[in-house]
Amino acid sequence: MRLMVSVAGLAAMFCLAVPCGFATTPPVSKGGPNTIVIVFKDGHRQSFNLYDISRVEFGVATGETGSVNPQSPSRRHFLGKWEVGDGSGNNFYITLEENGDAWRSLHHVHGTWAYVDGEARVTWDDGPQDAIRKVGSKYEKFAYSAGKAFTDNPDNVTSARNTNPHPI
Repeated sequence: MRLMVSVAGLAAMFCLAVPCGFATTPPVSKGGPNTIVIVFKDGHRQSFNLYDISRVEFGVATGETGSVNPQSPSRRHFLGKWEVGDGSGNNFYITLEENGDAWRSLHHVHGTWAYVDGEARVTWDDGPQDAIRKVGSKYEKFAYSAGKAFTDNPDNVTSARNTNPHPI
C-alpha cells in the first residue's frame, strides 16, 4: 500500500512538472518592473523601458461609433509655428509647443492648447479661443471670442500654414 501511494504521488508530481503544450495563454514576457510590454495583433511582443518613454498617445475617437478618423492629422503634426490670419487681412503667428503651451504674436499672449477630435484647440489667457483644423487638403484657423464654444459659429475663419512642419 505504501508503495502504491508513493508511486501515485510521484506520478502526480511528474504530471504537474511537465508543461502543458495546449495552454492558450502565451508566456509572459520577461520584462522587468520598469518596462511596458506591447502585444501586437499578430502576436509579437515588444518591451520598452519606462525611463525611455515620455508619453503614450492613443488615437482620438471621433463620432458616435468611436472609430478613429484616419484623415485626421496627429497631435505632433500641430507642433510648431503657424502663420494665420487675423480676420482683417493681416497675419500673425501661433506657436504650439509639445508641453501644451501656446504663444500668439498678436499682442504677445500666452495660452494653452489641446489636441481634440483631430484639431488643435487654443485657449488664450486673455479669453478668446482659436482652433486650427484640417479642411480638405488645407488648414484653417477658426477664431472664437471670449465666452464662445468651439462648436459655435466662429467670428472669422482664415488660412493657416505651419511654417516649420517639423516639430520645434
